[in-house]
Amino acid sequence: MPDSDTDGTEGRPWEVVVERGKIAEFAEAMLSDNPDFHGPGAIVPPTFLTTAARWAPPGVRVNVGFERKRLLHGEQEYTFHGEVPTAGAVLTARERLVERFSKPGKRGGTMQFATVVTEYRDPQGALVAEARATFIETAAK
Repeated sequence: MPDSDTDGTEGRPWEVVVERGKIAEFAEAMLSDNPDFHGPGAIVPPTFLTTAARWAPPGVRVNVGFERKRLLHGEQEYTFHGEVPTAGAVLTARERLVERFSKPGKRGGTMQFATVVTEYRDPQGALVAEARATFIETAAK
């Protein structure tokens, strides 16, 4: 998870402009030739919202406190609450920490887990999509 100045359980909101060119680039990186991902009415591929973190200004994302050199991305899940966003959509993203736990590591030590949910809302405040990510900090050696 990127470094952040935001400690606690909720980050600050940031704007996500869904750009047609970025949708096409993402589809190309997936080796997809699906026509739905191209043109003025392009829809976002299911995992496209992951890129929204790249647009977040410094300090708005939740800081789970993990050491980057021991960080793993464990799981990622997306839920869309209606139509998927299309090119030109302007969303507001905001992360919140929803769970923390630990487990013994198979190679010794303790692994730390943190689950972060990112909500994506339209200009009227309606929930459009959610991304649920689980981050893992491996045991110190």
